[in-house]
Amino acid sequence: MGDTRLTTCQGQAIAPHLAALARLRIRVFRDFPYLYDGDFDYEADYLRRYAECADSLFVLAFDGDALVGAATGMPLAADVEAFRAPFERAGIEPATVFYYGESVLLPEYRGRGIGKAFMTERERHAASQGFATVAFCAVERPDDHPRKPQDYVPLHGFWHSRGYERHPELATTFRWKDIGEPAETDKPMVFWLKSLA
Repeated sequence: MGDTRLTTCQGQAIAPHLAALARLRIRVFRDFPYLYDGDFDYEADYLRRYAECADSLFVLAFDGDALVGAATGMPLAADVEAFRAPFERAGIEPATVFYYGESVLLPEYRGRGIGKAFMTERERHAASQGFATVAFCAVERPDDHPRKPQDYVPLHGFWHSRGYERHPELATTFRWKDIGEPAETDKPMVFWLKSLA
């Protein structure tokens, strides 16, 4: 990871980093496949629920004093209904699942093992808290999406290599405004799961 250092914190300990994390999310999620036309006030509100959850986890990557990457997580039972509902419908108790909120890393820091470290730290935390399963969801865009870069490589291979499996039966939608869109629209999201048993 070179000179990049990782640190973890929980709950309100993230408070000093929330503004930097909001800006990082807006920057990274602007790229395909999210194409997120970010709003700082929304981001601050979105991240506040993680800070207010004592059992949340933040894994932060710094280069000097600059936040260059972050991964978040919290118990699924404490997260919003849009993420809990697919599990409840499938008969999976949300209390058994630790949910990853996001993993964001500036492009110039990719390929250094930081993404693997993000996964390892969150899995370690979830296991130590007694969770049976870890999960995250990812947006699904059509292969012929007009904004898809020619050199785009999805992260499916990386996720599979870390033991995660796509579960199309666990799906939801989440609303945000794409770059160039006049308003928010629902985006399809599919969950990926890994058993810690």
